[in-house]
Amino acid sequence: MATTTSSARAIPRTSGTRARLVNEAELRATLSTFRELSDEDWRRPTHCTGWTVRDMLAHTVGQYEELPRPWVAVRRIRRAARTHPHLGRLDGHNEIQIEDRQAVPGRELIGALAHFAPQALIALRRVPAAVRRRTRLSLLYPEARALPDDSVDYLGSVLVVRDTWMHRVDLVDALGADVVVDGHDREIVDQVVLDLALAWTGPAVEIDLHGPAGGRRLLGIGIPAATLRADALDFARHVSGRPVRGRLELEGDAGAREALTAARVVF
Repeated sequence: MATTTSSARAIPRTSGTRARLVNEAELRATLSTFRELSDEDWRRPTHCTGWTVRDMLAHTVGQYEELPRPWVAVRRIRRAARTHPHLGRLDGHNEIQIEDRQAVPGRELIGALAHFAPQALIALRRVPAAVRRRTRLSLLYPEARALPDDSVDYLGSVLVVRDTWMHRVDLVDALGADVVVDGHDREIVDQVVLDLALAWTGPAVEIDLHGPAGGRRLLGIGIPAATLRADALDFARHVSGRPVRGRLELEGDAGAREALTAARVVF
């Protein structure tokens, strides 16, 4: 953990080259974790409302399947509009991903992820950088307008691995186990902190995150009015709207503490 506090806005956005390594590392970690599951583990509920462990993996498979085959996403969006009109476009589409593989056993889903994910990462790299930067995600999902960067470049460099990583955390939480953390986790957490900093409109506050993926960062400008101390994974759980497993320690100005408590980042 860093011993000095630097501005969270100074965190560099993950580059394409770095994203490739981080994505590959997370894919290995996710596959390894799923391969350790027992038969009964697949039916465990997760923090994703209504989803079991098996459902969550079916969604993840669908995400990677669609990256090299965007027409599959378009087809699912259209089906969701008919069958889940009460849901937003993204949430409805996610439910169709699960329904498309509702009869597939968990063990087979692992094989599907191992098949589609490498193809997806190759497909992302093959898209010219200028095209990735110009192409808007909100053409498919209006919800993407709330992102710090509504582009395919941001999807490939940040969101793909963040979603996969958070679902690995969800899986481990469902099992009551501990997350295995290595060097790539720090990059993912740093990007979460950066996105929070880009959207931050409150007073200056310090975030002091513990563990291998942690560090100390300043949100805003000036002397911190409050400090949040937490394990880095609990910080990610918190800003994603999930329950934390440890403690969030907040001290300082009440208004600043309230802003930190309400802080959210898109996952």
